[in-house]
Amino acid sequence: MTANNSNVFIHPQDEHNRELIANVHPPDWVNPDPAKRYNLVVIGAGTAGLVTAAGAAGLGAKVALIERNLMGGDCLNVGCVPSKALISSARRFAAVRDAGEFGVRVPDGVTVDFSAVMERMRKLRASISPVDSAPRFRDLGVDVFLGSARFNGSDTVQVSDKVLRFKKAVIATGARAAELPIPGLTEVGYCDNETIFELTELPKRLAVIGAGPIGCEMTQSFARFGSEVTQFEQSDQILTKEDSDAARIVQQAMIKDGVNLMTCSKIERVYRNDDGGKTIVFSKNGKNQQLTFDEILLGVGRTPNVDGLNLEGLGIAHDARAGIRVDDRLRTTNPSVYAAGDVCFPYKFTHTADFQARIVVQNTLFFGRAKASKLTIPWCTYTSPEIAHVGMYARDAKEKGIPYETFTQEFADVDRAILDGETEGFVKVHVKKGSDHILGATILGSHAGDMISEISVAMVNGLGLKRIANTIHPYPTQAEAIRKVGDQYNRTRLTPFVKSLFEKWLRWTR
Repeated sequence: MTANNSNVFIHPQDEHNRELIANVHPPDWVNPDPAKRYNLVVIGAGTAGLVTAAGAAGLGAKVALIERNLMGGDCLNVGCVPSKALISSARRFAAVRDAGEFGVRVPDGVTVDFSAVMERMRKLRASISPVDSAPRFRDLGVDVFLGSARFNGSDTVQVSDKVLRFKKAVIATGARAAELPIPGLTEVGYCDNETIFELTELPKRLAVIGAGPIGCEMTQSFARFGSEVTQFEQSDQILTKEDSDAARIVQQAMIKDGVNLMTCSKIERVYRNDDGGKTIVFSKNGKNQQLTFDEILLGVGRTPNVDGLNLEGLGIAHDARAGIRVDDRLRTTNPSVYAAGDVCFPYKFTHTADFQARIVVQNTLFFGRAKASKLTIPWCTYTSPEIAHVGMYARDAKEKGIPYETFTQEFADVDRAILDGETEGFVKVHVKKGSDHILGATILGSHAGDMISEISVAMVNGLGLKRIANTIHPYPTQAEAIRKVGDQYNRTRLTPFVKSLFEKWLRWTR
């Protein structure tokens, strides 16, 4: 047996982060002696790798799991868990700030204790970490190796001085924050979605580059915490991949929260002032301007982790932007090696990685023919209000030449939303024209992420708007908006001809 000599640090080095590291990268971890041969060697212990390893081991396979950094991957350490902890605190502040609208009198001067917000995040992250820990996976029957992995033969992977033989291998190394070639940015220094959670003091002036999901979630949260936040975006609106009506409402909400939004802006360069400030020079409407900040958050893009694996040696096709090339069954160009999660898939979500891992387990161990293309993938951006989506957008249907109809229910006409003071938003469902077959849906609202699953379940099981309309929903709930969309569809079936038949029947039966 060999001791794990790799050192991993997370700042600040408080009791919570020490607990986290003790679980997901124990400093005293001893890598086991390898088995003669593994059914699966899994490289990467983020969501895709963990689910693959646990699922395969639970079925009786001999499994090795390799991680060079922190088990739990992005989701636990620098993604879903810490970001949603911050968003939760920001929402609590907004609820207190706006409590007067509900007749609750709050004293003036309510502020956010940012250091307490961050400590809460670290505490909760540490409390969740045992689920993804090295000891837990060892107890599940998985051989856990901490260190960097590299293919060094057609059926072998090397970790430190250990050589692991495999029948099949799975690459689940995930992705990292992308870098932008902005002159001066690297020299001045910046935070990304990984390092932003190491802050212990609130930046007075914060610049956020990019208005995708990560950028918008953190922009709104830090504005609510009290930072003077300026967000830069090259396009003319935020969240350009989302439904434009939904993105526009979120944009208005962020501006209401105090965000200085610089759309149609291109950053030219960054430099450090004599007083230590970080100045961004940008062009907008053909004119160069500049603003100075205490911190910069880069919230644009993800880069797949494909370096250092010797993929070329095994004939595994890949590139630096798209990651590893896989077929519909998640097999790479080497038939003995599969991939799952952010390293190979455009939809970089924890829940997508989870279900891809299930496909990999089926296809590697049981000659399965499960396909990634069969997945119905919902997602949510956790701004206030939230945007959740599943299936096609209207533009997708147009591009595919699919005739469609759209039904929209505004929350302003849903009683529970009115009573909750959460009327900004809607449920929008696209169906194939002439039927109730759901093509896709967008929900914009305070609970959109929770509500989208009803439509996802309907789509996966071939249920249309007619079935949704015929399903009793509790009153009053905001989810009733989904049923109301079904009612709208049912009313379209009452054509003038059908109505005239009903009228004749009713006259005849008097």
